[in-house]
Amino acid sequence: MIAVAVATLWAQPSAAGPEDRLALGVPSAIREWVARLTNDIRANGLKGRVRTQCLLGTRVDVERIADGWAEVTCPSQETSGWVPLDQLAHPADGSAGGTEYLVSATATAVRDEPGGDVSIPGVTLGTRLRVVGEAYRGWVPVALPGPRQPGWVPQRDLTAEPAAELSAPSTALVAAGLDAVKLAQQLLEIPYLHGGVSAYGIDAPGLVWIVYRQLGIDVPRFGPALIEAGEAVAFEDLHPGDLVFLDHGGDPKTPAIMAERSQSDLPEVIFSSPVYGKVVAEPLKDAELARIAACRRLPVRA
Repeated sequence: MIAVAVATLWAQPSAAGPEDRLALGVPSAIREWVARLTNDIRANGLKGRVRTQCLLGTRVDVERIADGWAEVTCPSQETSGWVPLDQLAHPADGSAGGTEYLVSATATAVRDEPGGDVSIPGVTLGTRLRVVGEAYRGWVPVALPGPRQPGWVPQRDLTAEPAAELSAPSTALVAAGLDAVKLAQQLLEIPYLHGGVSAYGIDAPGLVWIVYRQLGIDVPRFGPALIEAGEAVAFEDLHPGDLVFLDHGGDPKTPAIMAERSQSDLPEVIFSSPVYGKVVAEPLKDAELARIAACRRLPVRA
């Protein structure tokens, strides 16, 4: 399992350079690493080097180990890559018990006791944590990878994992769509990061992935599969929360989340932009409307 808040999956061990050491440690200092990268490196310099990122507690399959690195497959994202071996740990005994929750705060930290020292900093929105005991003065115990048990997080930073069946009734569709927009707005101004899925840096498919993960819906992590997810809808029938695939920044199929109409009555979308270097909300101009590759509606939880 991933034992740090955010682990970066590299194409190969040599893809990480000296400037990336903050992302390779335990704990992983992803916020500080991203802050030191230029916009061009975040948008272009990591292409071919970074595959994706995995959040704390993500189960991975280790394929091989070499020189302090592990080649892993991440089934939940249908991809593979290399991570420092120190960023992995075996699941704790009995870790399957308890109730799964999602981190709803943009970021939080796991502590060794209620209000105690930080053991895992930088735990980000969308991380799944398993609560394994009763709350104590606003703190709840959570299962962690490895022998350190349990960790403690503020109860206010967690929300229950949605458990209803997937469906598409009109009332659930509207509510889930507005929830998706609200979550995307929570991530406005987050830096663009190729391969990123966290509140410290995120790419365009990563934004969709983390927003819908927070709604209890697992969607494809990458664009080619994402553009086939859900069902096709006509542009004029789009609701908030639907996906629009735009020609942007050299990618003709950049996924964006449909928001509500802007004050100019132009359709507005939220997406992570390599051009602007961050997550933005932008009205679609006529020229952009003509270059939309697809519109999709994802299933929602009733």
